[in-house]
Amino acid sequence: MTDQTEYAPTQHGLAKSQFGEMSAAYVTSAVHASGADLETIAARALVAAPRHAIDLGAGGGHVAYAMAPHAEKVTACDLSPEMLEQVAAEAARRGLGNIAVEAAPAEALPFADDSFDFLGCRFSTHHWRDAEAGLREARRVLKAGSPAIFVDVVAPGDASADTHLQAVELLRDVSHVRDYTVAQWIAMLDRAGFTVREVRTARLRMDFPVWTARMRTPPERVAAIRALQAVAPAEVAAWFGIEADGSFTIDTVTIEAV
Repeated sequence: MTDQTEYAPTQHGLAKSQFGEMSAAYVTSAVHASGADLETIAARALVAAPRHAIDLGAGGGHVAYAMAPHAEKVTACDLSPEMLEQVAAEAARRGLGNIAVEAAPAEALPFADDSFDFLGCRFSTHHWRDAEAGLREARRVLKAGSPAIFVDVVAPGDASADTHLQAVELLRDVSHVRDYTVAQWIAMLDRAGFTVREVRTARLRMDFPVWTARMRTPPERVAAIRALQAVAPAEVAAWFGIEADGSFTIDTVTIEAV
């Protein structure tokens, strides 16, 4: 009997495959291209005027585009080379000549200590194989006292709502690892050597057809998500505001640290 693990991709391999194929969709995604959190990053970059900023887990590059007008140089770092090709093309289209790209996992950044003086990381950490290792790397490559802004989906404190969120996230995207609670985020950042200055939470509505189409979720897994939603306890359905078409609302956090 053949061992299935012999052919299974690694977590990094899953993420590369998933986001390489869907790279263009993340550059044009309305959810990723706008938001108060992105405006916060741009505003903080304006004040900090960094010499070299990093967009860690760049995805479609929207953090890099927001920081570029206020920084001498920006490096967009992501695991997927295909995603970074899209970012480089979009940066050129926007006339942002100070954006460079670098393919690497967050857990093993190819940069020297103290290479950057500003960091933005948005909707990426829940894909990292080892979030704490990635945050330690983020701290290592940042100069002491440099601003770091992390934005991500966060898990509810309620166990049943947490389980529901992790399940639908994984069904939609097999490269999903975990959405962490706000308390877990603060603890991880503290252990990595960051000092948290401000924490703001918000709610974000996910349009179900768009959310699944962006990741090209197969029909059988879309059906599985809808089946889970249909049997969700009343408290869970209320927490996520599950709508008739499957659209729902999640919690996000913006954490400013140094």
